[in-house]
Order: sequence, then structure tokens, then C-alpha cells
Amino acid sequence: MAEEAQEVPQIALEAVIGFNGHVFSGLKVHPDKEHLIYPLGCTVIIKSQRSGKQTFLHGHTNNVSCISVSKSGRYIASGQVTFMGFKADIIIWDYEKKEIYARLVLHKARVEDLSFSPNDKYLVSLGGQDDASIVVWNIESKEAICGSPASAQSAGHCLTIEYTNLNDEIFVSAGNGTLRVWELDLPNRKIRPTECQTGQLKRIVKCLEIPNDDNFFYCGTTSGDILKVNLKTRLLNSCGPVKQKFSKGVNTLKVLKTGDILVGSGDGMLSLCSGGNFKTIKSVQLEEGVTSVTLRGDGQQFYVGTEAAQIYSLGYIDFKPELIATNHNSAVKDVAFPFGTSELFATCSQNDIRVWHTESSKELLRIMVPNITCNALGFMQDGRSIFSVKKKKKKILFLKACAVSGGGEGQVRVWEIFQDSYRLIETMKEHKATVNCIKIKSNDKECVTASSDGACIIWDLVRFVRNQMVLSNTLFSVVCYHPEEFQIITSGTDRKIGYWEVYDGSAIRELEGSLSGAINGMHISEDGKYFVTGGDDKLLKLWHYSDGEVTHVGVGHSGSITNVRICPNSRCIVSTSADGAILRWRYPQTLKSE
Repeated sequence: MAEEAQEVPQIALEAVIGFNGHVFSGLKVHPDKEHLIYPLGCTVIIKSQRSGKQTFLHGHTNNVSCISVSKSGRYIASGQVTFMGFKADIIIWDYEKKEIYARLVLHKARVEDLSFSPNDKYLVSLGGQDDASIVVWNIESKEAICGSPASAQSAGHCLTIEYTNLNDEIFVSAGNGTLRVWELDLPNRKIRPTECQTGQLKRIVKCLEIPNDDNFFYCGTTSGDILKVNLKTRLLNSCGPVKQKFSKGVNTLKVLKTGDILVGSGDGMLSLCSGGNFKTIKSVQLEEGVTSVTLRGDGQQFYVGTEAAQIYSLGYIDFKPELIATNHNSAVKDVAFPFGTSELFATCSQNDIRVWHTESSKELLRIMVPNITCNALGFMQDGRSIFSVKKKKKKILFLKACAVSGGGEGQVRVWEIFQDSYRLIETMKEHKATVNCIKIKSNDKECVTASSDGACIIWDLVRFVRNQMVLSNTLFSVVCYHPEEFQIITSGTDRKIGYWEVYDGSAIRELEGSLSGAINGMHISEDGKYFVTGGDDKLLKLWHYSDGEVTHVGVGHSGSITNVRICPNSRCIVSTSADGAILRWRYPQTLKSE
């Protein structure tokens, strides 16, 4: 994949809309108080809150599972997941240079958590369930010092790890029935654990928080209560709240300078609690479970991330949430621009349709469609209405007063559309499998359908009969008319791009579209000189139509590309992916001047 991208110029990535809210404590504020750091797929994003500028840290080969920022702000560490039997990388990034400082490889399958020592000397890492080990790394030498099983054999899996604030040799680990304070014995290259005594109390700890003075530490549990443990004696000090526990468990904790605690729970409630008895002082309900709480400076302002892929900003005094970033939290199925303008675009996902402002990447409108997967969408010619397709119908396109839809059973239907109703005009049945794509000719008298049965059919929409059929040994996923409408281009699971004559359905040429993975999206520029493709290889490719050569490649997607669009005036390209991300690319200006 990298070799394929290096041979040709790269397309400049302008903006990314996306945030993985399922990574616990994945949202961080850099000590400079200006930049937010968060994961999206296998990318770590650094975003300036002042200018909105984004920087992308590429280096992971699979989804980022945890993030830690050193107290000085000099380093960022990120861990990833990988497949069973393979090693999962930890990358330490140099924040100033925005490049890889060290790649640490030891854990298997998954890196569960990371934490820097207070003076940037060491990084401690925790492996996932299949690895179950703790490793301490020397940051200067970029090597492992020592390691140990994370929990005793009689205990469950370890889930989280946290360094103390004053001592480079002491850190805490916790999980299912395990709560340990570790001391680093550097001369003997060993880490020695001490079990914390919690008496009869048995809990699964999901998060740890150690106040600045290192006297006590707090543990958030799946039972919805908080444990306060003495760091010196390793004994349980208190547990609460006694009556009103936090619903769906405590996902994240942050202790403020005042001694009060911010608690994010699985039901989406963010609460400010007393540090003494854990009683709620004030709370606010957010959308879906809270997974990250991060303080800006001393905690007068803080940011919150949720499972709904939302990022909120709150102040300590008013405690009112301001939504500063909103994103899809599941695969984005389709993207569309209104006719003749690049100001806006729309995307659709599992339960919603969203309209975005192109330049600022701000969400302008959200249409919720509960319990229905939206597969495709588009704008009406006047730009006032959006049409969409739910799960049963795979694809739909509108004529002036009619619509053409393709179903999962292979039927193509033509509908007459009235102001508040519709009527089926004709059903055309030739496809044997799902219709994946429909394109209508500019005169509304002809359309082409691409299907998983290996056929693309050109239909007469006046007589409702087949004009031509093209066959290939593939599952066709996408088809496009050339703007002059004498040719169509197709692609699918065989990774080939086919050019076909509309008049007689004959094959003109075939290109190798990808070295690995199906092509899922394709779109031709308005002048017909270039077209763009994207698919399972995660590369955006811009092709010269006549030469059949790749002119530019876009590298940046972490998940499979699901769809691509060149905006009407060829200013930008928008691509969507299976991990919920939307990427905006600058259309190469050299191509526009040709």
C-alpha cells in the first residue's frame, strides 16, 4: 500500500471529521492548554482549539486503543490493537516535531493502557487480556527495563494503569478483582507489586485517578461506586456513594484542585461530586456514555468525550455543556453535494443524516432516523429537500417527478412522486441479486444499474425495457456515466475499473484499480477529465480518464473507504469510511488549470 502511494504525488488532506469515543480516556488536553489530542481509527489527531488546524500522526497499522500525554507535554504515547498472535505497537511521538520518537514492540494483540512517569523518565504499558503483562520502558534509551504479569493468577484481568505524580518509581494498576501498587527496583530491573487490602469488597475497577499530593488514589468501578485508597498504607479508606450509585458504572474520573471529583458514567451523566462522601453537587446529562474527561489547566474548563462521538466543553462555574465537535459513531454509507454548490454536503449513517458546512466542517443539521440504517442519500434538484434510502432499498435516484429505486432482491422500480404521496409506475426485473448503484442520464430517459449478480444494465425509462447489458466476473458495487454520456465506468470486488460503450455495451478497456481490496466508491469530475476511486485498500486515488493513469493518491483513511465525491466546482474531494470518518481533500490545482 505504501509503495503504491509513493510513486505519485499525494493529495493534501485539509480536514478530518471524526472522533473515536469508544476509547476510554482517549480525549486529552495538551499541557499547552490549546490543543486537543484524540484517536480516530489508526490515526492520532492533534487539533488547535484556537485556529481549528488539525495535525495527523500516522504510524499505527490498526485502531488506536489508548493514548497518554507526558506531564511536560514533550511526548504523546499511543497503543493499538492487532490480530491474535501478532505484536501490538506502542508509539511514542515527539510533540514538537509531530513525528515518531520511538516504536516499542512487546505486547501481544492489544495495548490496554499507557502512563508516563512524572519526570518523563519512564513509560509503563499494560497489555490486553491475551497479553496480561505490565512493561516499564526507558524513554531515553527506547528500551524495556522490565516486565511482570499484571495480576495474580487468582485475580481477573487488569484494565487500567496510572503513574503517581511525585515519584518516577511508583505506579498503580487495577482491574477485575486486582488492585496493586508497584515499585520499580531499577538496580535489579524488577517491578514489585503490593496488593491493596479492600476487605470483603470485590470490585471491577475501570479507571484510576491520583491527586497531585499522592496521599490517596480513587478507583471508578463497574458497580457505580468509587473507592478511596491510601497510597502509603495500601488500605481502603472509604467507598461511596452509599445510596445513589452512578448508573451503568464509572467510566472516568478527574480530581479537581478543590478536592471535588468529576465523574463520567455509562449512562451519559457527568457529575461533580464531593471528595469526602462522593455525594453529587451538580450533574448534567450528555448523549450516550461518557468515556473521557480531561482538564484544561487547573480545571476551570474541561472537555468531555462520549460514545456518541461528541466532544463537549464545560466550565467549572456554570457547568453547562457546549457541543464543540460532533461526528458519526458508525460507518458512513454515502455522501452527496447539492447541485451546483460546494458550500454544503450531506452524509448518512446507521441512524442519522447530517448536513455539514464544507469549509468549517461544522454540523448544520441532523436528521435522526431511529432503528433504520440509511444506505444512500441525495439532494433534490432545487436543493431544498434531501432524499434517502432505508435498509430494504439499496439505492434510489430521482428524476424530475419520478424516482428510480433498486432493491435487495434485484428489482428496479420506477415511482411517480407527488407532493405528499407516490405511486409505482413500473417494475423491471432482470437482476438476480442486490442492486448496489443507480445513475440516471441527464435527459431522464435512460439509467444504468450495477448489481452483485455481475451485471450492469442500461434501461430505457420511456419503454421500461433493457437497452444493453454488460457482464463481468465480479460483484459490481459502483457505476458512473461519463459527463458526455457515451461511456460508463464500473468497478467492484475484482478491483478492476471497466470502461464500457453505452451504445452497444462493448468493453473498451480495463484498469487495475487496486492491489488489494474491492473498490466501493467512484465519481467523475464535471469536465470528465478525471475520476476518483476509494475502497478497502484505504487509499483515495485520482485518475486521468483518457490515459487511465493514477495522477494523485490520498493517504489518511484508517478504515475502508465507503464512498467518494468530487464537489461541483472541483475545489475539494470528500471521502467517507467504515470507521465513521469523513475526510476532506484539496483538489489538485494543477489539474483544474489543464
